[in-house]
Amino acid sequence: MKEDALLRHYTAAEVEAGLDYIRLIDALAESFRRGGEAMPVRQSYDVGTSDKPGHLLTMPAWERGKALGVKLVTVFPANASRGLGAVSSLYTLFDGTTGQPRAMIDGEALTNRRTVAASALASRYLSRPNSKTLLVIGTGRIAACLPAAHRAARPIERVLAWGRNPQRAQAFADTLSRQGFATEAVTDLPAATAAADIVSCATTSVEPIVLGRHLKPGTHLDLVGAFTPKMRESDDEAVCRSRVFVDTYGGALAEAGDLLQPIAAGRWDAARICGDLHELTSGARPGRLEESEITLFKSVGAASEDLAAASLLVGGWVSGTRQTAS
Repeated sequence: MKEDALLRHYTAAEVEAGLDYIRLIDALAESFRRGGEAMPVRQSYDVGTSDKPGHLLTMPAWERGKALGVKLVTVFPANASRGLGAVSSLYTLFDGTTGQPRAMIDGEALTNRRTVAASALASRYLSRPNSKTLLVIGTGRIAACLPAAHRAARPIERVLAWGRNPQRAQAFADTLSRQGFATEAVTDLPAATAAADIVSCATTSVEPIVLGRHLKPGTHLDLVGAFTPKMRESDDEAVCRSRVFVDTYGGALAEAGDLLQPIAAGRWDAARICGDLHELTSGARPGRLEESEITLFKSVGAASEDLAAASLLVGGWVSGTRQTAS
């Protein structure tokens, strides 16, 4: 069997090395610009037992004649008692012409990378070009990727880090500082929110963290976490004060509690969404219109993002050697 016909496995380290943010943002931009047929909504299956609950999530996507792939995610909350993470994932990429498997990819690394790249893509259109101060809310793995992604889109010079646990926030800030970011752990969230040009949240909160009254004119609010109708990171006022954009209409209106909850309360309406990433990248709808306006981007993730990232990753390696990124 030819070497290039072997099923290739990409580790987390190889995903991070092979998907530099500028190229990944550009790949996502091209994928959203092309559009195409709607992909299936993420499916969830109960696969656990009465004493150890578990779920299997499937997220397929395809570009006919080119590539298709599916992300498999398992969620087993009781894993903590075994010293294991609750969430595991794997991405499989197939050839779009023959259906033959091409690669198996670390799902968590792929998800983290494409998620923050989608936020940076939105920032290209929605944040002010001279945005220099980024506030990161959250201290998890996706939050740790946000500064580098946003710096690929805007001239970020200063990062403020906030978390519910001040000790974890300080450790998080120290890690970012070692990566070359001028980072400060903050405890006064309202003051930090008011000081930031971009506020980026990556949490699993079920209560508002970012309050609309604290947002200064010109702020761009990037909501990455809160991916179910019962979760939210912003209050109604933040949504009502903003021009709101989403990654996809279908995903946001099915899963984004940040939008569904103010809709249910009668404070806001889905008709006020100003555009999605397809409309922004294709020029069908404008992004930021004025320096002083507040913009909000809500993402819940899309399977097409996984496919674009996986295709870029696999296309960037030849016989196991990464091509030089531009």
